[in-house]
Amino acid sequence: MTGRFTREVEVASRLAREAGRAILEVYGGEFEVFEKPEGGGPVTVADARANEIIVSGLREAFPGDGVVAEESEVNADPERFERCWFVDPLDGTKEFTRRNDQFAVHVGLAVAGEARAGVVFQPTADRLFAGVVGEGCVLWSGGRTRAVRVAKEPHEPLRLVASRSHRSRWTAAICEPLGIERVEGVGSVGIKCAMVASGEVDLYVHPSRVSYRWDACAPEAILRAAGGFFADLSGAALRYDVGELQNTRGLLACHPAIVDRVLPIVADVGRHARIL
Repeated sequence: MTGRFTREVEVASRLAREAGRAILEVYGGEFEVFEKPEGGGPVTVADARANEIIVSGLREAFPGDGVVAEESEVNADPERFERCWFVDPLDGTKEFTRRNDQFAVHVGLAVAGEARAGVVFQPTADRLFAGVVGEGCVLWSGGRTRAVRVAKEPHEPLRLVASRSHRSRWTAAICEPLGIERVEGVGSVGIKCAMVASGEVDLYVHPSRVSYRWDACAPEAILRAAGGFFADLSGAALRYDVGELQNTRGLLACHPAIVDRVLPIVADVGRHARIL
């Protein structure tokens, strides 16, 4: 890719691939699964190794930037940095432990509080999505590179992708008024947003507080770079220059042509789920 964030994308892509190799080394053998405190979910040595590779690499390449990573004990304060990286070294650890291949590496860059560039890498498929908002999104896969863009027109009926591990009781409340008949069950947030970006599906809704800025930054960048829409369930843009790292108002990723149709429904779900 060429443009304003060329070096950032190159570094993020290299580090994501290095982290992916470390993850696959663990994935191919036996490993222990630990539970984070206070119901924080599973974690493995793969998460820690990937986190160290990416964080140390970003700090070396961009010493003036802030870095916030899921598995780091000490993180930068995003409010104090014009540029801040958000890293999920292994998004979809539950899927990793179940060995179903649906996990990804997220490396995203926010500038002045907005997601601007990002990489989502699926190690088992050797698929890397890289995007710069306003400049485009590309996919590297099988030794080939191609541009990625949301579908010219959304599917009819619409296609929804939902969490494989956290199927929500609100799924029916979204599907019924929109006439959705097909729901894909997929793991990582990054993979789900990549599916919207590449036109496989039209819509991803996360009606829960259980996600964080490191889950969202890179997926938002690639989706918006591909022409998609990304916001919370009220339709408000996410800010990355705030102290609150939890996505307390849920996530919405979709084809831009269906925003007006979808927003009232997902906002109503958000109110009933008590996150709006």
